[in-house]
Amino acid sequence: MSLEIFWFLPTSGDTRYLGKSSSGRPATNAYMRQIAVTAESLGYDGLLIPTGSSCLDPWVTAASLVPVTQRIKLLVALRTSVSGPTVAARQAATLDQALNGRLLLNVVPGGDATELAAEGVYLDHDQRYEAADEFLTVWRQLLAGKTLDFQGKHVNVKQASNVFAPVQTPYPPLYFGGSSAAGHELAAKHVDAYLTWGEPPAAVAEKIADVRERAAKYGRTVRFGVRLHVIVRETTEQAWAAAERLISHLDDDTIASAQANYARMDSEGQRRMAALHGGRRDQLEVSPNLWAGVGLVRGGAGTALVGDPQTVAARLQEYAELGVDSFVLSGYPHLEEAIRFAELVFPLLPGKKPVTLADQVLTGGAFDARAAVRPVVSEPEVLA
Repeated sequence: MSLEIFWFLPTSGDTRYLGKSSSGRPATNAYMRQIAVTAESLGYDGLLIPTGSSCLDPWVTAASLVPVTQRIKLLVALRTSVSGPTVAARQAATLDQALNGRLLLNVVPGGDATELAAEGVYLDHDQRYEAADEFLTVWRQLLAGKTLDFQGKHVNVKQASNVFAPVQTPYPPLYFGGSSAAGHELAAKHVDAYLTWGEPPAAVAEKIADVRERAAKYGRTVRFGVRLHVIVRETTEQAWAAAERLISHLDDDTIASAQANYARMDSEGQRRMAALHGGRRDQLEVSPNLWAGVGLVRGGAGTALVGDPQTVAARLQEYAELGVDSFVLSGYPHLEEAIRFAELVFPLLPGKKPVTLADQVLTGGAFDARAAVRPVVSEPEVLA
């Protein structure tokens, strides 16, 4: 089975070390374009463009990548709590046209009530999912070409329609990640692919089984994906050393402050991420090669696969055997780690082409050493 491998755009900034360091990189549009062009040239299938108050706007960022990419898909946040379905349908159709059918949408009801309040949204957890259900009910019909009236608890439209059709029919595919019962129900009813953050395989298997069962009630099937960080080096020892370096600038106060911030959120997914490590440095390997150190100070995806190429490929295969066919990956710094992962792991993944000239002698010079090892082809003797 060919796997779909996405990379991540760090639209809130990039770094070599979590916490305070002298190596942070600002989230400039030029840097995002550099990562996007590199990921496309390496053969990644898509890019996740995140959302949040500390991130560049995902829709504007995606639009800026239209002229510099040709093949790679863009997974853009569709925020159901902060916009209406009619406007969002028009935006999606327009961007899908500009990308010539390369748009994917990541449904985000929102997991931080404080952040939402700053944007004028005052809905609790279950209300956000009610609103998302109504939003997607209308949005999907609009992009399918229907004109409709809809009166719900959160969405109320009259004679709503979408004039500009997307390239993809009936609409760009919907991705979504939510760990609560309400999130699973939304996934079962509306989305095409369910994403989970990188929990241990047994926990991921339970989520997949639940979403599948719920989707079957609606006569639907759903694809599955995992959102993970990766720390891959040529040897396992080097990989674990790199993981330790990533958090070497963190102090206990920074970790405690971050964990307190995440604890006030009403996100079930964030609660599950925090429960993997409990804010402690001494129990970060939560499953073989699955390391929760990123989650000490980073919200959202907080685990990384750590190891040599063969080990990381084997761990990805364990998820694939559960029914996962998509992986949304990232690593620090995102530009260099995208290159490293593609060079080291792509040759071991089904459907991915190697991006290196393996086993060839290279010097990078005009008179390359490869010329010295090429087989000699003798010419037939010409008789006068």
